[in-house]
Amino acid sequence: MKYDILLCGVGGQGVLSIAAVIAQAAVQEGLQVKQSEVHGMAQRGGAVQAHLRISSTTIHSDLIPKGAASLILSMEPLESLRYLPYLSKDGVLLTARDPFVNISPYPDLESVLSVIRQYPHHRIIPALEIARKIGSPRSSNMVLVGAASLFLPLSSETLKGVIEKLFCRKGDGVVQSNLAAFHAGRSAS
Repeated sequence: MKYDILLCGVGGQGVLSIAAVIAQAAVQEGLQVKQSEVHGMAQRGGAVQAHLRISSTTIHSDLIPKGAASLILSMEPLESLRYLPYLSKDGVLLTARDPFVNISPYPDLESVLSVIRQYPHHRIIPALEIARKIGSPRSSNMVLVGAASLFLPLSSETLKGVIEKLFCRKGDGVVQSNLAAFHAGRSAS
């Protein structure tokens, strides 16, 4: 088994938290993991991307070759377009619907979404809207983890356990809101 994930977004959106949850879950399930991440020019507002490779056998490189990503998981629709050359022909393109407008002029959102809709295996998730509905707008990244969980070669129970462990130092309220976001994301896919 081999599963390559390219995660992307903008600094401050929680891309690296998504990577941590998925990577730790894979390790708990006895899989091999390699990760490489690139932070943008600014801590908040710059592009962030991470290559996350999961396999049942040895992984020789932490970088995903073009055309090999099983999943592109994006916190922001325009950022997902930047990495389309990495998506395999059967890969899933999963992105949050809401833009993070950090450039001027930001392209017309409907034009960006229409490009995404051309891919046969795409999901556009209203992650921020879902997170707001459950009363936790900062947990939109966990909404996307929940949506992605339907495609990942990992059990949802393991992913939830990692979310609990990752956020436990912030208190039970934060743990519960992130778990609620995860469940809402699974339902939205």
